[in-house]
Amino acid sequence: MANPQSRRPPAHQDAAPPPGEAALETPLAALHARLGGVMVDFAGWSLPVRYPAGTLAEHAACREGAALFDVSHMGQLRLETQGGATAAAQALEALCPGGLATLKPGDARYTQFTNEAGGVIDDLIVSHAGDSLFIVVNAARREADLARLAEALDPDATVTRLDRALLAVQGPKAAALVGELVPQAAALRFMQTAAAEWRGAEARVSRLGYTGEDGFEISLPTGAAEPFAEALIAAGAVPAGLGARDTLRLEAGLPLWGHELDETTTPVEAGLAWSIPKRRREAANFPGAAVILRQIAEGPARRLVGVRPDGAAPAREGTVVTARGAPIGAVTSGGYGPTVGGPVAMAFVAAAVAEPGTALELVVRGKPRPAGVVPLPFVPHRYFRGA
Repeated sequence: MANPQSRRPPAHQDAAPPPGEAALETPLAALHARLGGVMVDFAGWSLPVRYPAGTLAEHAACREGAALFDVSHMGQLRLETQGGATAAAQALEALCPGGLATLKPGDARYTQFTNEAGGVIDDLIVSHAGDSLFIVVNAARREADLARLAEALDPDATVTRLDRALLAVQGPKAAALVGELVPQAAALRFMQTAAAEWRGAEARVSRLGYTGEDGFEISLPTGAAEPFAEALIAAGAVPAGLGARDTLRLEAGLPLWGHELDETTTPVEAGLAWSIPKRRREAANFPGAAVILRQIAEGPARRLVGVRPDGAAPAREGTVVTARGAPIGAVTSGGYGPTVGGPVAMAFVAAAVAEPGTALELVVRGKPRPAGVVPLPFVPHRYFRGA
């Protein structure tokens, strides 16, 4: 069956740059051109949505082998304080509900910047890099994040933008490919990070990603990015674009800022309460704690769920969800799931109809079509947590 998304931009494509402003290019721009990448504007950056093989082949390469993604548009930051990385993590906890102060060298952790209403300003990965914190934020939210950090952190804290490339290698063969180039990668488990070196260039390799598969993100100086990517491709990694990245993260049930996450959505509503440890819940000293903790105790009024439409027609973002004809929510991300072999979607629905097995309708082209609530993720995660 042809992939309905193979000729469409990804569901999470952001607005193009303002008129007269060219999209920014990553250090792999020339390589994308040589490989025949179809380029689109995403969060102000020119990035490949797909290559000649197509989104379906790129998706399969990630599930079955190894796929290479250029994620250099993501914001990379270094946070330093006079007290070192632990003091920096303690300071950052004032802005996040995550358990950052307990990070040990080499640990990485997922969390969110929250506002006073409990909404998600951005979600991010924070890594303990020894003497500082290495932080990766969403491209479209980098300026908002920097403003938030500047406003809230003490004057002795220094936030540095890192002008570096960031490559993601994802799939069951990622460990073998990356390990050949960066030996430190082999010793890492999921959500661990290490300083490394490649051909004399300082690198950071982290075992994590956004596809549900085992994989790595490698931060490199801009000049090392293209030869490193070429070495990965020569070893068997398949270049993949935004289209495959979107179908993979949708099947993995991973939320995306601007779709499942925004400043009106709490981590609890989005199914991310697991990222708020008991210590932070007891301290209740993060933005939006009153709202978030009440939702943890009582349950939120709406919940993010997986939805499987009946038939072959996908339900795109914004599709109205009804139960017995009454509107009860909307699709946040939807499309064809190549591994699933049919349409999949995520949606916010009223908590009363959020249990798996609940029958729903999706209003597609003005007609209600049957669907049902299913557990997330659609495809099981295969992160490497150790033997």
